[in-house]
Amino acid sequence: MPTAPDDRPTPAAEASVWRAPGIPALLVMVAAGFAGYALLMPVAPMWAAQGGADATGVGLVTGVFMFATVAVQLSVPSLLRRLGWAFVLSAGLVLLGAPALLHLLSDALWFVLALAAVRGAGFAILTVAGSSAIAELIEPPRRGRAIGAFGLAIAAPQVLLLPLAPWAAEHLGYPVVFLAATAPVLGLVAAYRLGRRLDALPQHPELQHPDLHRGLRRFAGLAPPVVLLLGVTLAGGAMLTFVPQLTTDAVLAMAALLLLTGLAALTRWGAGHFADRYGPSGLLLPSVLSTVAGLSLCAWSAAGPGRAAALLIGMALIGLSYGALQNLTLGMAFAAVPRRDQVTASAAWNIGFDLGTGVGAVIVGAIATGTGFPIALLAAATISVLTVPMALLRPRSPAAS
Repeated sequence: MPTAPDDRPTPAAEASVWRAPGIPALLVMVAAGFAGYALLMPVAPMWAAQGGADATGVGLVTGVFMFATVAVQLSVPSLLRRLGWAFVLSAGLVLLGAPALLHLLSDALWFVLALAAVRGAGFAILTVAGSSAIAELIEPPRRGRAIGAFGLAIAAPQVLLLPLAPWAAEHLGYPVVFLAATAPVLGLVAAYRLGRRLDALPQHPELQHPDLHRGLRRFAGLAPPVVLLLGVTLAGGAMLTFVPQLTTDAVLAMAALLLLTGLAALTRWGAGHFADRYGPSGLLLPSVLSTVAGLSLCAWSAAGPGRAAALLIGMALIGLSYGALQNLTLGMAFAAVPRRDQVTASAAWNIGFDLGTGVGAVIVGAIATGTGFPIALLAAATISVLTVPMALLRPRSPAAS
């Protein structure tokens, strides 16, 4: 007589993701890569501003970096198939980290934008290949926690370095920051080891020769997570770029950035545990509303002096949603497609992340140049409101591959 299915977690599902084969190397590689990213995210725009760039030009530094990232992300799945994980991962870290010192040659906007484009190509490889590696190394029952660990490796250098970077540039000097921003090259050994492990995994014919004639319908399930991600990363990209311009108080700017990055790290980790146990749906709408409220408070704080508390609370609210939606939407993207399309899901998610970050910086910078930051941030809040319908949808299961 058949027995009822056992819903208890299996030993494999309960095993720690931190010690899973390949995961330690992945976390070291990602932490090194994002250390360089975190240092230059606010400082490269400051360097351009020092060279005479206005708010539009300052926003373009982040925008060009992210648009270059998106352009290269489209080709990362093909590069992995043709050149292998070890080579592609190593090249990505070199492209991301090596150009940092070249900033010392000039603070002219065109030169800073050129370096941003090169670094964006490296960042594309790190983000798409890094998140794809999770799907290759970890089975679905533990994937939420693995995404959480991956998120901590991303968030930890941002929590420590992103708020500190503007202060360090002003008090220790730009050369110190640019030297430290070569940190991605320190992850080369870990990247090569991880790549060798991934190259040795059994290759699936459908991954090597994907069927391009089945149409795009099998990717329809990626729309909700990507749109939700666009809304929150637009907010994050704007605030990470412009907080140093919203206040003349360097300590306040550092505290605001620390709140955003610190709370994002906590919620990106915690949301993974929630998603593994209950699914992502319950946190989606509260996270979107947190983004809207945070942007609105930041807009109010920018409208007049003496509103430091509003800026801090707003950055905290954005941080809560910024971390949670990163975890939840990546899990949703992996769950929305069959196994053969996991790398494509990773590319789509990362394109949403980086496109939102770049568009947020460019739109807010352009609007702020003409009307000021309060109107610009309210415009960003309005865009976030438009993602609410996607938070109310329920995910569908992918077609069998």
